[in-house]
Amino acid sequence: MLTVFIDMDDVLCDYSSKIKVHKQKNPDNAFPQSVPGFFRSLEPMDGALAAVELLRKNTNVEVYILTAPSTKNPLSYTEKRLWVEDKFGYEMTHNLIICSHKGLLKGDILIDDHASGRGQEFFEGKLIQFGNEEYPNWEAVLMSLPI
Repeated sequence: MLTVFIDMDDVLCDYSSKIKVHKQKNPDNAFPQSVPGFFRSLEPMDGALAAVELLRKNTNVEVYILTAPSTKNPLSYTEKRLWVEDKFGYEMTHNLIICSHKGLLKGDILIDDHASGRGQEFFEGKLIQFGNEEYPNWEAVLMSLPI
């Protein structure tokens, strides 16, 4: 069984674009992610929803969403949980892990847009850095997985 952890912000949902729009509209707010409703309203990244559904259908893969909370928005815990239910259904909420140190988890693959900063550098499995030259999109990520 292959255990795959998938980050949310800028991997499953488009965090950076929403930050940019908020900063343009409200330049005085240095932390747009602190606005209630921010996380639940994030748009999915291209191909992300289909990729997760494909992985979930594979009986040899356990899929978990592994995301760090926003310390600027305590509502991020609830909003991220609701986003997962909105996009994948209630059952997937059982596979949501909100943790500030991703290196504490044991698994085979971590798909994340950052290589460090939230413990990614301590993850003992393979780190697939989403959005870099080698893995620019979900198609490239899926092609690299041993499934």
